[in-house]
Order: sequence, then C-alpha cells, then structure tokens
Amino acid sequence: MEYRAYSVQHHAREPLVRFMREALEASGCRILNASDPDHAPFRITFEAPDGERMGIVAYAFNANQRETKNRPEDEHRFQVKYGSEKREGKELHDLWQDPYELYTTLLVGINTERGFFVAADPVLHSPTRFFISLEYKEEHVQAIEESGWHAWEREKRDQSGLEEPTEVLVGGKPERFLEYVRFERAAKGLSQGHRSLLADKFGDLSALRIAGLEAPEPVMGPGRLHDLAAEFELTTDEILDLIQSAPRLKMAVRGWVAERHLVEQLRALPELEQCRPLEGEGQPDVEVRFPGQGPVLIECKNILRDAYADGSYKLDFQRTRAAKGDPCSRYYSPTEFQVAAACLHPRTEQWEFRYALTRELGVHEKCPGRINNRIKVTGDWASDPLEVIRSAPQA
Repeated sequence: MEYRAYSVQHHAREPLVRFMREALEASGCRILNASDPDHAPFRITFEAPDGERMGIVAYAFNANQRETKNRPEDEHRFQVKYGSEKREGKELHDLWQDPYELYTTLLVGINTERGFFVAADPVLHSPTRFFISLEYKEEHVQAIEESGWHAWEREKRDQSGLEEPTEVLVGGKPERFLEYVRFERAAKGLSQGHRSLLADKFGDLSALRIAGLEAPEPVMGPGRLHDLAAEFELTTDEILDLIQSAPRLKMAVRGWVAERHLVEQLRALPELEQCRPLEGEGQPDVEVRFPGQGPVLIECKNILRDAYADGSYKLDFQRTRAAKGDPCSRYYSPTEFQVAAACLHPRTEQWEFRYALTRELGVHEKCPGRINNRIKVTGDWASDPLEVIRSAPQA
C-alpha cells in the first residue's frame, strides 16, 4: 500500500486505534490486522459479521471541547495535524484513496472521553493542509448521544474570509462505527446534498435497529439492481450503459444520474433542435440549441438537503477547489454558461429541476464579476426550462 505515513506519538494515538478496534469488535467484527499507533494514518482490516472482509485507512484525530480565547463556549473541534507545523504544516497533503477500493478512507475525529466520533468527507478535504481545525457544536454532540447517529451541514471560510463549499459532517456512537465505514464507502465522491441524503438513509436504518425492528436485507443479483433502478428511475440496461459510458461515474454517481435525467427531460422538448451533454473538464454540463440559433450552455448542480428557514432550497454554487493564488476562481462567472439547473433530488428524492438565468443569480459581495455562491432556489425559479432557455443569450 503506497500512501504517505507520518510518525506520531504512540501514547497519544493509541486510544484512537483502540476505539476503532473495540467499536468494530462490538459490532461483531473479527479484527484481522491493525497497524501500530505510532504511524498514521491507521490501517485496520477486519471480517464483518456477514463474512465480508473489509479494511479502513483512518486519518483519525483526537476530538475535544476546550475553552479557547475568542471562541464559542459550546464549540467542539478536532485538529487535522500530523508531523511538524514548520515542515508538514506548509504543505498540501493528499488523503489516500485505494485505487482498488478494498480499503475505505476515513477522516474522523474521536472523543474517547464521551464516546463518539465525528467524520468529514475525505474526498472534499483532499488535498488538505495540516494544523487546520474542524469545529462543531455541543448541540450536535447531544444529538449524536441521543440518537446514536447524526448528520449536519457545516459552513466555513478560508483564510481570506471567503466562503468555502458547504460540507456534511456525520457523527455517531461506537455501535454505529461499522455502519459509518459502510456509509463512507458508499458516499465516496458524492455531492454534499446526496451525502446528506445517504446519511439520513443510514440513520433511518439505525432507528429501525434501535426500535428492535427488522430492516430489509440487501439482496444480491437482480433484486439489488432492481432497487437501484427504481431509485434512479432508469432501466437496468440504461444504468449499465450509463456506467460504461461515464469514466467518472463511480466518483459522482448521483451527479451523473442528475445530468442524465436533465438531458432526457430536455430532449423530450419538441422545440429544441439539439441537446447534448458536455464531458470536458471545466465545461458546463449541457448544450442546447433552437433551430437556426447558437448554443445555450447549462450548468447542473444538486441542492443541499437542508432548506432555508423560509422553505426555499439551498444551492451551494461554487467549485470545490480554487486556483492557486486566486481564491475568487472558486466562484463561477455568468459568462461561463447562461442557465443554471438546480436538481431537487437531495431534498425531494425526485429527479426534478428548477431553472434560472445566471445573469439573475446575484453578484458575489467579495469577488466582483463572480456569481454569488449562496443561492436561494425559490418560487421564482422556473419549472419549465423552455421559458428560461428562450430568454437566455447565446454562447
């Protein structure tokens, strides 16, 4: 296994490895091997109760609640840090992902005193700087302690004060740790809206077990594929064709499914002469044309699962990464595409869309010429794409 290892203090990290081992054993797993806690990330291989052999590579850190000057009293945190701040603290560090998908990568803070864990998305955070802090509130800890499983959205800012992409944190008690590993394996590369949706689904299964009810067992073969086909509203052959035609599908399966549904819905419009997906890196998602006219470019984004207080949907409209030396490059320019399509599936669990012209989305307060990244999808957004596309300027 080729990943960068960091020397750490055995006595400080041993409780983290012990927490993960004991949590897996309490869920009926048999530990096959665990790396020494003097080097991180920590590797554990085990056999699950159903006989499946699994492995984790855990970037694990101590989570705590300490009084800090000028910080909220109810704040908890875990610091992502290995090595020397003077040396490793100046670098960007990749969080390893197994190309063979035998190991699942975790980015997790563990509070061994109160007995819970809080996890962030390792794909969203890679590459990361060390000696950064991930904060959350006492209310989140209490929700974890009460239900055993909890997920919430965390908003953050970079060092220049600009908002970074909203991320979904997941927390749980030790008895949910095996479910968390399975969750992180399934959530790899999902948008944050669909990460939140998946976390809620896992939470629902946990609630069934707590109540002593039987959750439906997954079925191998055609039965399992049928469930997936029903969720995506595609035939099994269409799903297989989609997987075969999209190299990035495994990293963003629901994002690709959203785009597929968008293209199919647009192609059903008789007025359009052409509708084709664009797969080039950095390009918008879809190009459409009316007869005798130039192209109109459409960018598709998933909404977040949590809504605003007034019921409108949240759209975190920005790229995951900014170009080096230009933090404003994270935000889109209205000249890059003419129409924004918001996929409502993370909230409604239906493949439906709302449309708006990018020139009407508002300007970012700190980055002139860029689109605002915190967007409300309200009743002003059109459900009929034709009226928006017709009024859009041509690319």
